[in-house]
Amino acid sequence: MNANLQPSGSAYFMARSTQEPERHTLSVLVDNEPGILARIAGLFSARGFNIDSLTVSETEHEKGLSRITVVTIARPKVLEQIKAQLERLIPVHRVHDLTTEGRPLERELALIKVAGSGQNRVETLRLAEAFRARVVDASTTSFVFEITGKPEKIEQFIALMVPLGLVEVVRTGLAAISRGPEGM
Repeated sequence: MNANLQPSGSAYFMARSTQEPERHTLSVLVDNEPGILARIAGLFSARGFNIDSLTVSETEHEKGLSRITVVTIARPKVLEQIKAQLERLIPVHRVHDLTTEGRPLERELALIKVAGSGQNRVETLRLAEAFRARVVDASTTSFVFEITGKPEKIEQFIALMVPLGLVEVVRTGLAAISRGPEGM
């Protein structure tokens, strides 16, 4: 018997799903109205899927539209179901899977507080400069850095700050946009 087929209790065989979960960035254009964010998050949680990152903001004030960026990990077939269900929600205008449409531009902002003294302060500032992190607050015992970039860059900076006195991290979540001249 073929390794990808499994008996189904009848004369017919069903293909076993071999698709691995993938990370996808969805951009959802919605009416800016109360409850829409809860409805979208509920759609994911009702199906047992985690949202890795979620950002939302009004992007077209005159039209009353907001853009929601959702990062999730799912199998391609399940992701298609999620997108179809999102598109059926009344205040949703468009759903774009930026991952399948091409390499999206993705950035995140983080505020990172690091405490320390002596040589650790010098090393903290040196690394911040290398990562192009900006000092937005400083005292004699701590710094708060602002850093933007790909999530991997921010993760790397955070990992380097742990032994130097990392105190706290606040992250915005991913903002993403497709490449090229077309808009949503």
